[in-house]
Amino acid sequence: MAASALLNIMIRAAQKAGRALTRDFGEVENLQISRKGPADFVSNADRNAEEIIRDELLKARPTYSFLMEEGGEIKGEDGQHRWIVDPLDGTTNFLHGIPIFASCIALERNGEIVASVIYNPIMEETFTAERGGGAWLDGRKRLRVAGRKKMSDCIATTGIKLTGTDDDPRQIKQIAHISPSVAGIRRTGSACTDLAWVAAGRFDMYWEAKLAPWDIAPGILLVREAGGFVSDYAGRDKSILNGEVVAGNETIHAALLKSLKTVG
Repeated sequence: MAASALLNIMIRAAQKAGRALTRDFGEVENLQISRKGPADFVSNADRNAEEIIRDELLKARPTYSFLMEEGGEIKGEDGQHRWIVDPLDGTTNFLHGIPIFASCIALERNGEIVASVIYNPIMEETFTAERGGGAWLDGRKRLRVAGRKKMSDCIATTGIKLTGTDDDPRQIKQIAHISPSVAGIRRTGSACTDLAWVAAGRFDMYWEAKLAPWDIAPGILLVREAGGFVSDYAGRDKSILNGEVVAGNETIHAALLKSLKTVG
């Protein structure tokens, strides 16, 4: 795949941040034995990765706006373009030495996601997509969503927070309702990874709510460019606005939506 200049900028920024996270990840594993624990260290690693991404993107496109997990929203002179950045998606995994996390960037143009990068530095996998250009792994392998048509053959993934939020009872009901209908349910701890793996056909379906824009934006384009469908729980294209995601191929997406509506 011949990436555009903009996508190459995004890839370089995500990979530079990812290399820094890789170095910090080794330190986190050493800090696990300390009494204080690595939480403060991880917060610093998160902020450092975000600064790396922001600096790289600013050098290349100084007028673009930003929406970042740590730094919030920064308005740029360009009213059309906005970077949406999650420097460390899967922070809890990182904190516990679990190697499933990613540096993620999406580019929004006039309210539409037109390019995205999800980079897992430990697995050394770079997922990329540009609108109309397909979804790719490491720039060489074209991605397609899985083609399974029966829920009973599918592996689902979701976020199981269970942290005392008002969404917990609904999440538990959804899992209880969907679990008997599928071959299994997984939980990676990284929403961007979940969507990237749906695009790659590793997972057949994904659903989750209470997500932030930076959790969703990079993966939405990947799934769609891989031939999949993404919506909110009502089947609308409003995931970034309301934090709900349902993803899969056309048949499985429709079946999963139906299941979620049954639960309420």
